[in-house]
Amino acid sequence: MCNAFCKDFEKKTCRRLLKPPYVCNGCGKRSVCSLEKRLYIADFAHREYRDILSESRTGLSYSEDEIRYLDEFISPLIRQNQSPHHICATNADYLTVSERTIYRLIDARIISAMNIDLPRKVRYNARKVECHLKVDKACLIGRTYEDFKGYLLEYPDLAITQLDPVEGKKGNKVLLTIHFVKAELMLAFLRDHNDSQSVIDIFERLYFELRPDRFCSLFKVCLADNGTEFSNPKAIEYDRQGNLRSRIFYCDPSAPYQKGSAERNHEFIRCFLPKRTDLAPYSQEDIRLMMDHINSYSRESLGNKCPYDVFSFLYGQEILDLLGCHKVPPQDVTLNRSIFHKEGSHESR
Repeated sequence: MCNAFCKDFEKKTCRRLLKPPYVCNGCGKRSVCSLEKRLYIADFAHREYRDILSESRTGLSYSEDEIRYLDEFISPLIRQNQSPHHICATNADYLTVSERTIYRLIDARIISAMNIDLPRKVRYNARKVECHLKVDKACLIGRTYEDFKGYLLEYPDLAITQLDPVEGKKGNKVLLTIHFVKAELMLAFLRDHNDSQSVIDIFERLYFELRPDRFCSLFKVCLADNGTEFSNPKAIEYDRQGNLRSRIFYCDPSAPYQKGSAERNHEFIRCFLPKRTDLAPYSQEDIRLMMDHINSYSRESLGNKCPYDVFSFLYGQEILDLLGCHKVPPQDVTLNRSIFHKEGSHESR
């Protein structure tokens, strides 16, 4: 691994790799060559193709610009009480989507129009089938966990930020947690729905409050799971001017241990909000108070320091103030929901 860390290392590439077939399979000097090799392995290539093919058949096949156009065109008409059928029938020359696709866009909250804007639909009972749509169907390409490990080999000193949702009662409000692994400090944001737009809104707000230089120093590389709420990575990675501000990668399916630091910290949140707890009565101030107590709790892994102090040492007190974090005195740290009673925000629970 010395090549990955040596500043004087200069990578050399064989000239054979610059022309077809771009691989080393037919080279007779492969066994004695010391340069980086590129091999074609049929089984691996086929598996990768099948994964990409399967991913391409899920989600939406529209770009962000196309979704923006559909939103600007369809949503105002729906708010005029026009049905999706009427919109498709009278605007066939302007729309490239079907009536069913419009319903799917509304169900997944991809466009701003909502089900409550459809007078007839609100009369029906909700279907039991959940709608999970990925905004970018190719979001995993180049962002898998293997890509993440390769990126860290190239930039081993980067601080990692882990993203994860914490659900309460199914279908209700949900938390987005942002965990800074080095300091073990975690932020939590209350969202009305577990969708992609709510995550983007949080990142846009943090980008505005912290300013680009501070934001980029904190969110150099992010690791998230495969949920639909993280399925629009370009909106997180780039600002509105198209400047790269972060890199996002995804864990493998059913592999929460790959972001184990955040998962362990969720155990503290469950001391306040057990599973299936309805988050509707809580406000963002309640969640911030809860995280202040958690971040003020000393950890043996941090040399008996609390995440708040370690984060302040690594990144400065000014960022903590901008994030709205406050340190709770050690003797006042409480890891149960009685803190909400103390503040008088929820008198009966």
